[in-house]
Formats: sequence, structure tokens, C-alpha cells
Amino acid sequence: MRLFCLSLIILFCLPGYSQIFSRQDSLRGNLTSLRTCYDVTFYDLFLIIDINERAIERSHNTIHFTATEDFKKIQIDLAQNMELMVVEFEGEHLKFEEEFDVRFIHFPRKIKKGEKLKIKLWYGGYPIEAVNPPWDGGFSWEKDKNGKDWIGVSCQGLGASSWWPCKDHQSDEPDSMRIVCAAKYPNKIIANGNLRKDTTIWSDYLNCWLNQSEWFVSYPINNYDVSINIGDYVHFSDVYVSDKDSLDLSYYVLSYNEEKARKHFLQVKPMMQCFEKYFGKYPFWEDGFALVETPYLGMEHQSGIAYGNNYLPGYHGNTRFIAGLDFDYIIVHESGHEWWGNSITTNDIADMWVQEGFCTYSEVLYVECMYGYQKMLEYVNNQKRSVRNDKAIIGPYHVNKRGSGDMYQKASLMLHTLRTLIEDDELWFEILFDLTKNFEYQTIDGQEVIDYINERSGKDFSVFFNQYLENKDLPEFQYKLMKQGRDITLMYRWEAIAEFNMPILVNAGKDSFWIYPNTNWKEQSLGKMDIDDFSVEEDLFLIDIKKIK
Repeated sequence: MRLFCLSLIILFCLPGYSQIFSRQDSLRGNLTSLRTCYDVTFYDLFLIIDINERAIERSHNTIHFTATEDFKKIQIDLAQNMELMVVEFEGEHLKFEEEFDVRFIHFPRKIKKGEKLKIKLWYGGYPIEAVNPPWDGGFSWEKDKNGKDWIGVSCQGLGASSWWPCKDHQSDEPDSMRIVCAAKYPNKIIANGNLRKDTTIWSDYLNCWLNQSEWFVSYPINNYDVSINIGDYVHFSDVYVSDKDSLDLSYYVLSYNEEKARKHFLQVKPMMQCFEKYFGKYPFWEDGFALVETPYLGMEHQSGIAYGNNYLPGYHGNTRFIAGLDFDYIIVHESGHEWWGNSITTNDIADMWVQEGFCTYSEVLYVECMYGYQKMLEYVNNQKRSVRNDKAIIGPYHVNKRGSGDMYQKASLMLHTLRTLIEDDELWFEILFDLTKNFEYQTIDGQEVIDYINERSGKDFSVFFNQYLENKDLPEFQYKLMKQGRDITLMYRWEAIAEFNMPILVNAGKDSFWIYPNTNWKEQSLGKMDIDDFSVEEDLFLIDIKKIK
């Protein structure tokens, strides 16, 4: 109890966060010994979806794990509105107790470090229905234009434990996973990975025929990426070829949208080529790449990306923010997550700037690849309109809480600024490319990314990252110009955190040049010039600028 209370005090004191977090928050977000004592190696999930009742019935998940320490009790996560009925282990039914969205499982013997075991959890219930998916999370029980069932699930933040029992923490991904799902015939069922088989079975319990689909994920997968989709789907495919290797492209769309989808999804292959250029080959090659039409906007479900942008350019047809470009924002952004978020995942969602910032920056590089450098500059600077500077990008750790939504555009613009500061595009792109390889299929902390960039660049950007990630305000470049005859003197400084000394590019009417401000006033002679010719190369940085008269 003393440790718990201490954690509350620490969290209360975090800059930009005044919320006191609860025991429930800690159970969901903290890595206690009841979680770290075992490592999940495989999930074997079996689901029966009762569409009429909007329920999960007579389902189970078998968790294969390796003990990392001796233990007699572990934590399994499952939402309070779901019922855990039986836990099977070595022919016995285990005792368990419930606290909020957690089940504490008691073993009849001491489990020894190194043992490879499994437990089977039988459960069911009425999963949370999403009100505004994918942002609030849950099941979407919809009908398509023909009045047929159309169901999807999204649960980032809310957690996979909202609909199936698991170790619901981003730090532990299974090495692989099987998903078997059954729903009322003739609905088709789409999940992650590769489809192994479709069968039709009779359910005495539901008194109807069910379609049952078995899918297999052959790579590590994060819990929130696991998804199922049910509806009147048709499937068509394509192939992307890279270095004589063929990547299967699969598209699952509502039957009446097949024609427009075939045209619209032609943009996938050139996108894949661009991302491969910057980040390396698609990381889930054996499982293929898929877009699955969903009743909500989109989500980065691994190897089965949710797509709901209505076959329009931009964002639901809004092209204002993409500066007249014609690409589908949801396809590009969610596909970028296959590298940033799915292959590389942060241990704690407080560090989601790694996933969302790099992914949002992948849009920027896509634009540069497809439309050129100048269009890239327009696109990335257009992102400035979405920056709020409301609170820190990094959230409070160990309580399953994100930081500011600025983890998207502000973090992307931070990376754009970093590219400028490195002053070597060849090196910058090498760093990006090597980041994806160095941390491929891993869960990491944000600090590991910062350390890697510092090491590879040969520069210490620690204060830079601190300013942009841990403080809500942008650094403000303050300057004044003093005229003596035709000679101009520049006075300048940063209004920023202590030791912030980021150089910036300025222009005095001729070529751009670097100046090196810190938080103290400096002065520099600019020689003879027209005072109105002075400018800051704003397109290359994310900063505030204040001219002092």
C-alpha cells in the first residue's frame, strides 16, 4: 500500500498533469511482479460472436507462457463487463479473484522459473460498444447499405481486455497467434495474418449455422492490433514485388464496393515502394498486407488494416490539409503504422509519440517521395495548424494514459526540425532506415529511440527532445534588429527550457546561414542590409517567433 500511495504522489507532480490516478489505473498500466513473472509466447483465441445479442459466447483463450520468475499467482486482464467462467490448468480448475478489470489467477503449485506452460480461460459477455470509434474503442455493430451485418472492433487505449482475456500491456507481445472466430452464416470473417481455413458448423447453442474462420499471425503482435471483422465481404488480391520477393496484397471490401475499391487501392503499391525506400521492406511479409473495409474511419490492425475512408482522397474527402494532393490519408497513415507501432511498439502508451510521431512523419516522406521536396514542405508546414501545445506529448507512465494529441503533428514537425539540424539528409535517412531494423519486432521505450538518434548523429539532442516532448510550449525565438546607418545588428535568444541552444537558419537577404542562440541574449552584426530583408527559415523548423521592437 505504501508503494501504491507513493506512485500516486509522483504522478501528481508530473509537469502538465494534475490528475491523481487510481488503483484501477495502476492495475491496468503498471508492470507489477504479477505481470513480469511470465512472458506470453502464444495466444490461441477462439470466439463465437452472437450477432443478434451483440455478445461473445462460450469463447476461450489459451495463453502459452514461459515463467520468468517463480510464482504462484499472476494477473490476467479482462473487462468487468465480461465474465471469466473457468480457468483450466493441467487438468484442474484454478481459483481466481476479481478486482476492477483484472483477474488474479492462483496456481495449485509454485511455478518455477523457465517452465513453459499454458492456461485456458473460458469467458463470455457483452463487450463495450464503441460510440465514436476508433477513438473511444469497442465493438461496432452496424448494418451496410444492403441491411446486412457489418461488425468491427477497435480497442487502442481501451485495451484488448475489453473483449478477450490477455496480459493487456504493450510490453509483452506473443511470438505468434491463432485467431478462430465463428459468426452467423453467411457472414464472412476477417482477422489478422493468413487465412488457414473456412468451415461451416452447426451451433446447438445459437440454433443456427455459423461460418468459422481460422487465421494465423506468424509474427509478434500487440494486443490492440488484434481484430475481427464480420460482414458481406468480397476478396480480391494483388502482388507487390520487391527484390524478386512477392508480397501478397489482400483487400476485403463490402460486395457493392468492389469496383471502386479495385481502382482506389491502386495507390497501395507505389505507397509500399516509398515506405520501403525509407523504412525497409514491409515487416510482416509472410502474413501479407491487407486492407479491410470497416464501419469506422481506420486503425492500424497488423496485416489487416481497418479502412473506412469511403474511397475518397484526404480525410473523409477533406483535402484542405493535404494541400490539393490526391492520396487517401487513411491508407497512407495506417499503413505507416505497420513499421511504426506494429513492428516497433512502445512499452508504455505514455511514449506513443514514437508510434504516432514517426507514423505521421511517414506521411511527410510519402509526399516527398511521390510529389517532390517542395510539396513535402507545404505538407509538413500544413501540419502546424493542428498543433495545440496544450500539454506534454509524453504522458504519465504506468497508468495507461497517453500524453497530448500533439504526439501526431507536433512530433512529426519535431522530426522534420531534427532533419534540418542534422544537416545531412543521407545520414538522416540512414538513421530512419536503421531505426526500423534495429528495433524491428520489439517493444521499446521512447528514450531508446532518443539514445539511438544521439549515437548515430554524433550529436546530443537530449535537451531538444526534452523541450518538444516534455514541455507543452514551443521554443520561442526572440529577436530585435538595431539599425546604425545602413549597418544592422541582430540581438537574439531563446525563450525555452534551461540549456536549450538549438541553432536555426536565418536569411539576411542573400544566402541562409546558421546562428546559435541560447537562453541568453546574443548579438551579431549583419552588416549593410535592408532591415526588412531579415527572415527566419520557418519552413524548416517548428518554433514560435517573436520580433521585439
